[in-house]
Amino acid sequence: MPGGGTRTFLEPDHYEAGLGQAQIRAVILPRDKFRAHLTWAELHHLQLLRCEEDHPGIAYVQLAPELAFVAFSADSGPSPVWRGAEMLTSDIVFHGRGDRLHRSTPGPFVWNVIAIDPAHLEYYGRVVSGIPFSLPAEGRTLQPSHRLAAGLRRLHARICRLAETKPKILSHSEVARAIEQSLIQMLVNCLTTASAGTDGYAKRHYAGIMVRLEEVLAEHFSRPLQMPELCALIAVSDRTLRSCCTEFLGMSPTEYVLLRRLEEVRRVLRDAAPKTVNIAEVAHRFGFAESGCFAETYRARFGEAPSATLQRIPENTIRSVVNFPNFCIGGEEPGGLASPNRERRER
Repeated sequence: MPGGGTRTFLEPDHYEAGLGQAQIRAVILPRDKFRAHLTWAELHHLQLLRCEEDHPGIAYVQLAPELAFVAFSADSGPSPVWRGAEMLTSDIVFHGRGDRLHRSTPGPFVWNVIAIDPAHLEYYGRVVSGIPFSLPAEGRTLQPSHRLAAGLRRLHARICRLAETKPKILSHSEVARAIEQSLIQMLVNCLTTASAGTDGYAKRHYAGIMVRLEEVLAEHFSRPLQMPELCALIAVSDRTLRSCCTEFLGMSPTEYVLLRRLEEVRRVLRDAAPKTVNIAEVAHRFGFAESGCFAETYRARFGEAPSATLQRIPENTIRSVVNFPNFCIGGEEPGGLASPNRERRER
């Protein structure tokens, strides 16, 4: 059902939980004076998301494979780095199915997302452009004309503004359809006329190395990995891994591995029932053998003791405000662009 809403987060944990099944994992942000704002709008076949983050940060993004995603930044602010490449204001990222990538931002940042069922996007792409249209096998950066890129940003911003100030308007079916038609045509025009970015083989190769780093970490969180072993498991040289982490994350592999392990400990503690968890056992599970050193490192990172995290409201009780995999798909278009479902029924 069409609609929208908005929510402000003052806790990084709640923000990550609020993103829900979009699976924005490993959000590593400053923990002091955190503030983020989410606005979402659901139309008939599209879902929009606007994320405003007040601090620099790093995120490992794992997008739900059920949907197609297009992401782009706002008009102003520092340029984010997506998959190791600086993203210009006029760029849009067209994600492959289940895309995984790293994103880093040097300062306050606004990023926008459009999600749509792949079958609908391919159908609309074919209808609007008159040529076969399909999702890319892997994510890529596209560069539409400045006019089209600006038009897409403006329309996305207007819809999100409605979701913030007059969400009931979006709940009217015909209003949602009219808005959606305009956005779909603008989106398809951007995707079908844009030139491809200049990311070469080296950049794509480095992006693959960074995803492999995450896979290795997930497999070996139970113990700290020294650089020689970490490089061997990823099958890269020490120099290459250091170069990748500096370019993609702005830090060394050792620093990032430590932060990821701490984030995983925190995730377990905040989701656990206090009476059923032993903090020392959880720390040991993620490779922290010395309890005193772990507690000091944890406090320095998160500004609180592990025991304080354990007493928090569990993340799984925080309602997700963005639930991409349950994104509503259905209905028919009253004229204009017919939906794929309608086309199949009429045949």
